[in-house]
Amino acid sequence: MKQTKNTKLAMLVIVTILSAISSDPVNGQTISEQQTPNVLLIMADDLGWKDLHCQGNDKIRTPNLDRLSTQGARFTDAYAAAPVCSPTRAAIITGLAPARLKITQHGPDIKAFWPEDRTIQPPPSNNELQHDRITLAEHFQSMGYATGFFGKWHLGNAETFWPTHHGFDLNIGGCGFGGPPTYFDPYRIPTLASRKQGEYLTDRLADEAIDYIRRQHERPMFICLWTYNPHYPFEAPEELIKPYQGKEGPGLKNPIYGAQLEATDRAIGRVLTELDKQNLADNTLVIFTSDNGGWSGATDNQPLRSGKGYLHEGGLRVPLIIRWPGHATAGDIIKTPVISMDLTATMIDAVDRKTDSTSSGKDAPKQHAGETLTESTLDGQSLLPLLRGKKLKRDTLFFHYPHFAFHKANRPGSAIRRGKYKLILHYDDESIELYDLSNDIGETNNLAESRPAVANNLRTSLEHWLNETDADRPTKITQK
Repeated sequence: MKQTKNTKLAMLVIVTILSAISSDPVNGQTISEQQTPNVLLIMADDLGWKDLHCQGNDKIRTPNLDRLSTQGARFTDAYAAAPVCSPTRAAIITGLAPARLKITQHGPDIKAFWPEDRTIQPPPSNNELQHDRITLAEHFQSMGYATGFFGKWHLGNAETFWPTHHGFDLNIGGCGFGGPPTYFDPYRIPTLASRKQGEYLTDRLADEAIDYIRRQHERPMFICLWTYNPHYPFEAPEELIKPYQGKEGPGLKNPIYGAQLEATDRAIGRVLTELDKQNLADNTLVIFTSDNGGWSGATDNQPLRSGKGYLHEGGLRVPLIIRWPGHATAGDIIKTPVISMDLTATMIDAVDRKTDSTSSGKDAPKQHAGETLTESTLDGQSLLPLLRGKKLKRDTLFFHYPHFAFHKANRPGSAIRRGKYKLILHYDDESIELYDLSNDIGETNNLAESRPAVANNLRTSLEHWLNETDADRPTKITQK
């Protein structure tokens, strides 16, 4: 039975009250006696795996994110839920895979994306996050959190689908836009009033987040700072562009793009400094990541293959840094493959437990519309065990992108990674690619024919997952 918004929130409140009066002893404390952590979720737009200095890019200056990585854990094999933005955003805010949500494209799948010589027709894709899906913001809101959103949303064009209709008390900048009309005020973003002509958008969003922290610092806070940067258009403050001019080459295609990355780092640094000023850093879970791999037209993804819109590593692999003092070991480098929905489970675990007890891994999720958010109902697993030196009870990740991208150059498909192997299934001709990522991170040597047993095993698992999530697939075009 479809539940109304009020019914859904009522369920969350009841669950919260019941959990608050229950006991979960840690060092003699109950949950109600333990300090409630703040959560700061920072997500850049189209930022590639090699777009940070701490990720090995010597051309880019990102001192604040570099410092964050030394204060927490940096993940080498982190993946976005999809190779384009909206599906990943929906996955993180709900904890569900894009295939399950039916949000698998960056907006509605439109004719402009379809090659004229295509042999398959992509399925339709929702471009609105439905209200019967519980979000992180609604979960936190029901627990008494202040919930603020700053930046890019892109989960519905109509105002009724924007952040304040999905559990956020405040929305600055979030709407149906996939990118800003301009990075300089006046921005022409319906949820961001003009303030000072010529002001830079990323700086403005940082200002708004800082103001929110100052006003709400006595309450537990869930803050999403989802920067529009470094998404197109190429625009950045002039003083940041000049140092990159003349340095084009490996690691830097466009000086303006390099400046956009530095501007993003600068803004994030200011927000993190405010946490220090308010004495909140030690009790704040900070997560930094990207919504998909870098767009090849803007950045150099090497040694990864391809970029945004592809199921190869360049389209899926993203930076991930998690800082939570007392939980994440400073300077730790974690090589376990993880995915966007794991971040959702981690935030839920951190906030609901408020303890140092580890959680056990879960098998396939069972969440449907209207249920509460718990780790057992999500498509991800809490990363707290990894942060504490333990292992996840999971070895497989799945991806589903049955569409042509905006550049029309990709092939619709699905993918699976298990251990060192990754398989990509193409829907146009049912062919597969198989790679050993431990020896071939650039995906240059297709092992599908030489290792048929591995390929068959992975494809069987992928097919099972596609059926379990009721994933929509392309249909063959009947030739007349």
